[in-house]
Amino acid sequence: MSGPSKGDHVGPSPVDRARPGSQHHLIVDRHGTSLAVTLTGGNRHDVTQLLPLPDAVPPQTRCLYADRGYDFGKDRLLRKRGSKPVIARRSIAHGSGLGKVRWVVERTFAWLHQFTRLRTRYERRADPQQGLLELACSLIRLRRLRTSF
Repeated sequence: MSGPSKGDHVGPSPVDRARPGSQHHLIVDRHGTSLAVTLTGGNRHDVTQLLPLPDAVPPQTRCLYADRGYDFGKDRLLRKRGSKPVIARRSIAHGSGLGKVRWVVERTFAWLHQFTRLRTRYERRADPQQGLLELACSLIRLRRLRTSF
């Protein structure tokens, strides 16, 4: 995509033949309720969102689980903020046990990608896509709230 409306939230995907796209980054609680959500370009590394996302979460969050994409050595900064990062290391083989808690995040991504407008990006600008992402998170919260009573 080219043009003045492209912005930082769109970039060539490293896994999909360099097609333009974006990534969704989430922080969820242990029940799968989204606490913070953001949108970045498809070519941005995951670790760029390691510090901005926890800033949007209430300070009582104690433990943050993340996959190998967030293994970058910024653990000290998260510990200063009062959170204990539990991040899979790249040097350690798979099977570390993080899958027992990471499935909650993956399930939330599956709930988000049930919305067709989030699964396939049609918008050129980032602000409608971010709005749709936040709307989808709100609808998921509403559905979970209805079924909890």
